[in-house]
Amino acid sequence: MEITLLGTGSPLPDPRRGGPATLIRAGGQTILVDAGRAVVMRLAGAGTLPVLLNAVLITHLHSDHITDLNDVITSHWVMTGQETPLVVYGPPGTQTVVDGILMMLGPDISYRLAHHTDTLTYKPKVVVTEVQPGATFAIGNVQVKVARTHHQPVEPTVAFRLEHDGKSVVLGGDGIPCDTLDEICAGADAYVQTVIREDLVKLINNKRFLDILDYHSTVEQAAQTATKAGVKKLILTHYVPSMQPGQEDEWRAFAAKYFNGEIVLGDDLTTTTI
Repeated sequence: MEITLLGTGSPLPDPRRGGPATLIRAGGQTILVDAGRAVVMRLAGAGTLPVLLNAVLITHLHSDHITDLNDVITSHWVMTGQETPLVVYGPPGTQTVVDGILMMLGPDISYRLAHHTDTLTYKPKVVVTEVQPGATFAIGNVQVKVARTHHQPVEPTVAFRLEHDGKSVVLGGDGIPCDTLDEICAGADAYVQTVIREDLVKLINNKRFLDILDYHSTVEQAAQTATKAGVKKLILTHYVPSMQPGQEDEWRAFAAKYFNGEIVLGDDLTTTTI
């Protein structure tokens, strides 16, 4: 199982980091988790394209996690040779978001159909499955479990556990530690979690920015969750504030205080295997 951090940024624009997105390759399946800013370019950088995706998983509907889902939909559509559905799983509300994206793309869709009358005779097709905590499903031979996470007032938010050939990875999305996250992480080979540096956030005297502290895991909290759940590898992403070049060891040290396993972090396209 191969895990690639496609986008390690946050809602704050960063010329070096795309928005939240992670790529999982396992059992011949290529699965995108979240679709933040610049995700299609990062997919290309990882050696794949939207048309090659077997599924897209959405952890929640905050804009930074879905802002380029429209690009995934359009790129998937124009690169197909026949009507091919893009499969999307997400929490309740995902269908409404996808319907809105397709409405926004309406003029573009009509232009392309009018121009490519002999080769493009179908509209983009997106098949959405809205999942509830406790749900299980399969993407090819990859088994997926869904759990509730705590990111209120964003509701609902979910984590996904992907399993194949005895290996497992949990995509925690945003949120703070909670019992259901502990449960789905239990014994996982890898746990991917978005994190903030509380010490750095508190240096910025801006109420809106300080408010993020109460619904995002700190580096230390992610490490504590990993230890409590018996996770083997902790993968950190969605760095707030943005992790600067040369700060990797500093961020890793905050996690190492509470987690003795392997800690993975870095720039976009950082890849690890389990």
